[in-house]
Amino acid sequence: MAGTISKERRAECRRQAAELVAQMTLEEKVGQTLNWAKAIDRLGVKAYNWWNESLHGVARAGVATVFPQAITMACSFDEDLLEQVGDVISTEARAKFNMQQEYGDTDIYKGLTMWAPNVNIFRDPRWGRGHETYGEDPYLTSRLGMRFVEGLQGHDPKYLKLAACGKHFAVHSGPEDIRHSFNAVVSAQDLRETYLQAFHALVTEAGVETIMGAYNRTNGEPCCGSKTLLQDILRKEWGFEGHVVSDCWAIKDFHEGHHVTETASESVALAANNGCDLNCGDLFPLLYDCVKSGKVSQERLDEMVTNLMTTRFLLGTLGEHGDCPYDAIDYLQCDTPENRKFNQTVSERCAVLLKNEKGILPLDPKAIRTIGVIGPNANNRRALVGNYEGTASEYVTVVEGIQEYLGDRARVLYSEGCHLYKDRVQGLGQPDDRLAEAKGVCAASDVVVCVLGLDSGLEGEEGDQGNQYASGDKPNLELPGRQQTLLDVAVASGKPVVLVLLSGSALAITAADEKVPGILYAGYPGAQGGRAIARILFGEVSPEGKLPVTFYRTSEELPEFTDYAMKGRTYRYMETEALYPFGYGLSYTGFSLTDVRAEGMDRAGEGGAKVRVTVTNTGACEGAETVQVYVRFTGAGIPEGAPKYQLKGLRKVRLAAGESKEVEITLPKESFGLYDENGELTYPEGAEILVGTHAPDARSEALTGTGCVLLKG
Repeated sequence: MAGTISKERRAECRRQAAELVAQMTLEEKVGQTLNWAKAIDRLGVKAYNWWNESLHGVARAGVATVFPQAITMACSFDEDLLEQVGDVISTEARAKFNMQQEYGDTDIYKGLTMWAPNVNIFRDPRWGRGHETYGEDPYLTSRLGMRFVEGLQGHDPKYLKLAACGKHFAVHSGPEDIRHSFNAVVSAQDLRETYLQAFHALVTEAGVETIMGAYNRTNGEPCCGSKTLLQDILRKEWGFEGHVVSDCWAIKDFHEGHHVTETASESVALAANNGCDLNCGDLFPLLYDCVKSGKVSQERLDEMVTNLMTTRFLLGTLGEHGDCPYDAIDYLQCDTPENRKFNQTVSERCAVLLKNEKGILPLDPKAIRTIGVIGPNANNRRALVGNYEGTASEYVTVVEGIQEYLGDRARVLYSEGCHLYKDRVQGLGQPDDRLAEAKGVCAASDVVVCVLGLDSGLEGEEGDQGNQYASGDKPNLELPGRQQTLLDVAVASGKPVVLVLLSGSALAITAADEKVPGILYAGYPGAQGGRAIARILFGEVSPEGKLPVTFYRTSEELPEFTDYAMKGRTYRYMETEALYPFGYGLSYTGFSLTDVRAEGMDRAGEGGAKVRVTVTNTGACEGAETVQVYVRFTGAGIPEGAPKYQLKGLRKVRLAAGESKEVEITLPKESFGLYDENGELTYPEGAEILVGTHAPDARSEALTGTGCVLLKG
């Protein structure tokens, strides 16, 4: 297990933890295995609640910086940025924790164990929780997730800044409404090629301290009690040394939903014996009787509690820790002006320009006297943040950002235009009761910005949101309610129209692609999102995001939602043409790639390769571009069912107008491997490297006018 904590330090903390556990009674040990761990005053162990969230900021415990949602940050394709975000989050979490400890507050969402990131693969755009992830690609998810973990956990050799958690292990991505009984059947090939890669990187490279199991079964085993996942793969194969937590109330699903056990006691024994150390829920008090009756050994219970206490020693919350550098972080380091400014920068770096016909963007404020801003997401705070969110001290919606940016230079007219998903805004009104107002706004405006999409009330977690649709999942990929009608009204006005899309997942905006000259996808852009979007629309900042998911044309082209085979899914396996492909995104400036070369391809199956490329900003403004490196095979030994090609390297480079930089990207040996039907890594012949600013598909080339450079071994 990697990470910055030294082996000697972990061994020391584990020894201290074991000594502490040896002094506990059976009842005291059991009391430590629930997320609301009880105090043991006689041993100096404070009460501690393990459940805390920091998916894109410290969540659910008052004011903190609310960054863009995870899927939106994935649009940055920027590993360094994700670590910087994680570092700010961990500083604010420590600031809040230190303050809360002063006042004896040990409630839920007040600890240092963060159940983030979510590194499940967003394999189907209908999944409601997909916006918690980093998208559909295992490599991108691995790199962003790993660096986010490093930002959360810090780089001190003795202490964890926070304890991060990789979730949900494993093979988990909907449907939400049957997750408590669903069996995800997956081949050994897809398991290794797609579903496990990010978890493997978090454990072996980032040293993630915690792993959370999933609600569903995988190939018949409930994930929170899976011998295959938790023992054979996580502990034995990968060498994981942290602790495992169940998803919340998932253990009761063993007997109530999955029916692999008959009683709650049997479920507890199955989870504990197969590697689950901590119960988010209320069943682990039954461990007392399980140990008494021999269903769970005393040794296994000791191991569980030792795993947990080791984490607490590493966090500096147990024992003597006068040298913990994080104890000095005070509350004034939470929600600082600098963090709010950085949050805006993050949002600016995540927006994806999907279409810019005839250079409609950026808008020229000098040429605009009146601008119309319409749409249900134009002034929707919920559409800024997504789920698992904290509370910002300031929210800036899109219309507020435009109003602030333009000031007295132009008149800003606003209309909601329609409800987010219903056919009317006022319950006593007629259908389309805001449409006339929207028409009036369009008629009086020089240009119209239409802000549509979703919010976390329409896509999210089953049971956690007031979702109007299928338990958090989307029934299809269409714009909900009367949003398409509103967009048609804007287009019919004859005024220039820019569509700003706020959503945490792909939508089938085929009609918009045909009719609207400018389309900006801003995801869930965070509490400062309105300011960032305004600066992009008016050219203060050049958009630089890339899509971490495929935008399909219809949901009909997708396999069944319950089918976990990767065939036909994502850019790696799909046979149809995307509306907007994975890895795609435009800019206000231009970039060229020259002197593209690779070293070591002749021995790619042995030592990997190094790709070098010179990137030049050929336009008139500063911008950033992502060099993307894909690998495909054309020779012998390609396993049946292998991906067409896969992202295996990336590098974000920021350049002034006219500036050039050489970029080096290392592809390790494993980049040239493919998993076969037995889940074994093989090294086929005929490896090819494709280097570009997008994926090597015809649709991306048509949209950008550029191709990828092919390098053969």
